[in-house]
Amino acid sequence: MHFTIFSSCAAETEPINGYNPMKNLIVLFKLKPGASREAYEAWARSTDLPIVRALPSVARFDVFRLQGLYGSGAAAPFDYVEVIDVRDFGVFGTDVGSDTMKRVAGEFRNFADNPVFILGEALN
Repeated sequence: MHFTIFSSCAAETEPINGYNPMKNLIVLFKLKPGASREAYEAWARSTDLPIVRALPSVARFDVFRLQGLYGSGAAAPFDYVEVIDVRDFGVFGTDVGSDTMKRVAGEFRNFADNPVFILGEALN
């Protein structure tokens, strides 16, 4: 579930004491068995990144390929991390409900194995 999660998150984005703390969506995932890194990255560059970056509710969107655990040489627990800086989660919910984003989410699900969606905010 790439973007379909957001309609269920709408209630979670309600202000708390007049302050809405959620500004980032962080997605951690491994590729599905048999999914090619090259195919995923080509799709991410040609489809996911430009389409999500063009959403009015998104301030920034980056995808990071993880290379391993620092200092240990061990493999990272995930293959990729997506970081989406969201201007307004209410608008974001509407944005990701579009037919284009439904298509993108479906394509993402072809690559991502049990992605983990985490809401967060930067410490300033």
